[in-house]
Amino acid sequence: MGRIRVLSEDLINQIAAGEVVERPASVVKELAENAIDAGATHVRVLLSEGGKTAISVIDDGHGMSREDAVSSLGRHATSKLVDADGLFNILTKGFRGEAIPSIASVSRFTLTTSEPDQVSGSRLHIEGGGAPTVEDAPAPGGTRVDVNDLFFNVPARRKFLKRESTELTQCEEAVTRLALAHPEVAFSLSHGEKRLITAPATPTRPRERIAALLGAEVEPHLLEVDERRLGIHVHGFIASPEFTLATARAMYTFVNRRYVRDRGVNSAVQRAFQDNPPPGRQPVCALFIDVDPASVDVNVHPQKLEVRFADPRMVQDALLAAVSRALQAAPWRQAQAPVEGVHAHYELAVDRFLSRMQDEPGAALAPPAVAEASGPFGTARPGLNQAPPEGFFASLRFLGELGRRFWVCEGQGGSLLVLDPRAVHERVVLQALRARFARGELARESAGLFSKVLETPTAAQILGQAERLRSWGVEVEDFGAGSLALKRAPAELERSDATEWLPRLAVARDDDDALRTLAHAAASAPLRQVTHDEVRALLRQLDAADFSVEALRSTVVVANTPLLELEARTRG
Repeated sequence: MGRIRVLSEDLINQIAAGEVVERPASVVKELAENAIDAGATHVRVLLSEGGKTAISVIDDGHGMSREDAVSSLGRHATSKLVDADGLFNILTKGFRGEAIPSIASVSRFTLTTSEPDQVSGSRLHIEGGGAPTVEDAPAPGGTRVDVNDLFFNVPARRKFLKRESTELTQCEEAVTRLALAHPEVAFSLSHGEKRLITAPATPTRPRERIAALLGAEVEPHLLEVDERRLGIHVHGFIASPEFTLATARAMYTFVNRRYVRDRGVNSAVQRAFQDNPPPGRQPVCALFIDVDPASVDVNVHPQKLEVRFADPRMVQDALLAAVSRALQAAPWRQAQAPVEGVHAHYELAVDRFLSRMQDEPGAALAPPAVAEASGPFGTARPGLNQAPPEGFFASLRFLGELGRRFWVCEGQGGSLLVLDPRAVHERVVLQALRARFARGELARESAGLFSKVLETPTAAQILGQAERLRSWGVEVEDFGAGSLALKRAPAELERSDATEWLPRLAVARDDDDALRTLAHAAASAPLRQVTHDEVRALLRQLDAADFSVEALRSTVVVANTPLLELEARTRG
């Protein structure tokens, strides 16, 4: 008997699913792309447990007849590709006809669809790639696909899924990529009862779409990119070098509106920025490369995330030139005519201040050799716990960030103030913790960290202080083998490293020492980009802080210098 045999259709579908469907985000991507190809103007994505339990993608596209719906369940059944020549002129998202049968083979799959103006629609249900059941259904006015219990029949695949929060983040990223590429389509993403993404259609205002997806704080930093050369059109937006991230996760590049991860493309963007961001920082961008479909092969990767250009060097050169030109035309690069009045002097002073900081970090912040006690608060570099006048911080006007380390504000009496954001955060958090502790709320709070397991040599000592920790809003449990589970902590500490602060908290001398330890830990978490509104809110809260509390990490006001003195000191 021969050993070579033809695989069953079910097994073939499951093998194909391994290429197309890696995780819930793959399902979201494939189904949302189908919705876009169907002419949808609104795509809704609903998730449960990060997509592991349930995924629903609902669109208002042109839908399908019952015959087409049944045909779509077969492998390589598609309306987007007719012959081999079509492979070299692909403008749709999908073209292989593998997504629906692959997804249906590893889930409990339901498709409900109807063509426009139809009174009734069709509902098809499949479990694990079995025979479909077909029935009449109310017309949905488009298509709805429900994918439940992903990988229920492939347990080896299901166990490799990550935790719920990780899978949810990947699903959000899939929707973000499509929403950036199609501002003319409205997108929404909900997880349980929580709406995570709301992106109304903005066909003529792409900046608004970027701000809706990447955060409102990026919008003031966006620079438009528009370059045409030899059949290549590069357009979109880049954020100024002042707004960067620690990773390349916000570098979004698209080829004919298809998101791609191409080393050459990313390298061209990074080369254009190479003289601007500090080491370890990555640019933020949403860039679109429009080329002749015949000059790019999109059929080189199962998830269609990679492409092959006929002339990659030409594309990279066009991209490098486009981004470089946008950066060179940025407002801060242009020589500005002198402007009479105090604002011109402020601009000159800040410019010199920044230049001095780059040449000699910290030198520009040194306090003056002689300070008059009668000057504005902070001029003589206030003591660690020196209280400011009432309403002092709320009266400041936030100007911007200095070297991503300090906040620069305009104060009374024609002065510029430099504030330490970590110290601001620490004071505000301490005030909040003290108030909640005094009311007995800290011990009862349920909000805070997800449960996480910590390995620490002081686990036994920490567990011995469990009762005291609970009164400060921290709950721990024995996890065995020298480990413990952190079940709860104040919400302000979600971004902090518990292995650093938990051992110190366990040996706190008293309640006040414990609250200071928690506040310091919250302020030690990595700094994030803040908006002007957030800074103003923190400054208002800072006015209510108790500056009589001792032993905080540093003074809030780093320097408060009269403008004319600042100009003299920064001239060098």
